[in-house]
Amino acid sequence: MSLEHIPAMPKEVAFYLDCRPGKIYADCTLGGSGHARIILEKIIPGGVLIGIDQDKDAVRNAKKVLKSADVTVHLFHDNFINLADILQHLKIAAVDGILLDLGISLHQLKASGKGFSFQKDEPLDMRMDITSKTTAEDLINRLEEKELKKIFYKYGEERWAPQIAKKIVKQRKLSAIRSSAHLAQIVCEAIPKPALSQKIHPATRVFMALRIAVNRELEMLDLFMENVAATLNPKGRLCVLSFHSLEDRIVKHRIKAMEKVCVCPPDFPKCICNQKRVLRSLTKKVVRPTENEIAKNPMARSTKLRAAERI
Repeated sequence: MSLEHIPAMPKEVAFYLDCRPGKIYADCTLGGSGHARIILEKIIPGGVLIGIDQDKDAVRNAKKVLKSADVTVHLFHDNFINLADILQHLKIAAVDGILLDLGISLHQLKASGKGFSFQKDEPLDMRMDITSKTTAEDLINRLEEKELKKIFYKYGEERWAPQIAKKIVKQRKLSAIRSSAHLAQIVCEAIPKPALSQKIHPATRVFMALRIAVNRELEMLDLFMENVAATLNPKGRLCVLSFHSLEDRIVKHRIKAMEKVCVCPPDFPKCICNQKRVLRSLTKKVVRPTENEIAKNPMARSTKLRAAERI
């Protein structure tokens, strides 16, 4: 059975990646393989598709659904941060397109059993990669109040972070916090009653912040973006789908930095600014999903797409 997930902005991804027959593309976040299948269909014949995901379920699913006699498919259970090492292993110098979809899949929310959602009573795990050591339960029950507050502020932009952190520390003295439902209940009890009527569930930002912290998502994204240009062929495309402002800010600033041209005077004997333009942005403004797509796939509503081309 295929994993339950609808890929966000599939037409836009296909457009900006500019997939062509015989070329090499890397889907660094396979998820339910929705985007990967679109890429695969467009690189027939003779193309190469490299699929990466740190979730073993995603890789297992990809082995079932990504099949083609006319395309070479390589699948890896790994973090996208290791793309360069994977290419070296495959003896591929660089690729013609890279996709990074930073969203959490519907399967992970509904069926992973890892406590990503506050709508179910599951163990507080939240690891994308089950071989990682630190879980959300570890953070919730071991970190000091000020560290929890920092996580909720920094990664979740949660305005009630001090009250929530304080409540968590108080509750865990009575008993360990081990389930998603228990944590969601604590968050609801910690914030003022008027805030309970907001459009999103009161625990949304706390759960997002914990997931980001457990998987070191922003750190991994920043490192990936710092080195991604070296893994692209000339005219190769990078397409990134982000789902909140912290991710989008990293992608935006990294692309902007790689767009900079040397500012030394033309007659200057040697460049001292060390700025070389390596990317050209294809999306001067962030691209958002259409209203029609959001109506069909509400999970896509917060998607932000940015793309760039290797010079």
